[in-house]
Amino acid sequence: MTDTERAIPAYDRIGTHYARERQTDPRLARPLHEALGTGRLLNVGAGTGSYEPTDRPVVALDSSAVMIAQRPTSAAPVVQGVAEALPFGDRSFDVVMSILSVHHWTDPAVGLGELARVAPRRVVLTFDPEVHGFTWLMDYLPETKEPGRPQAPSIAEITDRIEGVAVIVLPVPWDCVDGMTVAYWRRPEAYLDHRTHAGSSWLRQIDKAVLRSGLDKLESDLRDGRWQERYGHLLDLEEIDCGLRIVIGQASDT
Repeated sequence: MTDTERAIPAYDRIGTHYARERQTDPRLARPLHEALGTGRLLNVGAGTGSYEPTDRPVVALDSSAVMIAQRPTSAAPVVQGVAEALPFGDRSFDVVMSILSVHHWTDPAVGLGELARVAPRRVVLTFDPEVHGFTWLMDYLPETKEPGRPQAPSIAEITDRIEGVAVIVLPVPWDCVDGMTVAYWRRPEAYLDHRTHAGSSWLRQIDKAVLRSGLDKLESDLRDGRWQERYGHLLDLEEIDCGLRIVIGQASDT
């Protein structure tokens, strides 16, 4: 990545085709919306608007102009800003949610504190790095697991910051239509199609030479049957735990 590319905010650089690949999967949306409860909602790191409920007042916030531009005209009103400095007063909302966004924040601890400040109920969809980091795709990109590389906050950290009262495991179905990195766990050939990378912030940010080397190895293993020997048991499963977690927090004074 060049110095010029690094100077561009991450999602203004990698989010150009996000709306095409990251569709709302109703099987993921259902438990998420149940966790939200009722009331006026703030969606932090809202992106293109996936998983925003339509049955209540919603305000969205995102830092990327590129992502905001992809929101449909029917989507909730959006404010450009960052999680670490939400431009809203204390308890301005009944519920605040963040969907697969926390691991992109500059300072997750501060951002989570802001979620707790603006609403008594907090719902965070995130990855458990202890599970997500050991999906089979990571075996082809071992450099991404090197010590010292940034990773998502632990579930314990998030729970602590938002006064967590529940953690829900959210399995990923084999035909998930939300094109996140782990969506293709039973469709390995999809990782060889660079069009599918548009929905994966993780793949888009890996060094190109490292990614090419890993995908070449995957392509070779699929061709000669080694992938099937190691991971073929996955082809019989309808869903698996890829580390997706809904963390629900509730203010203790409510």
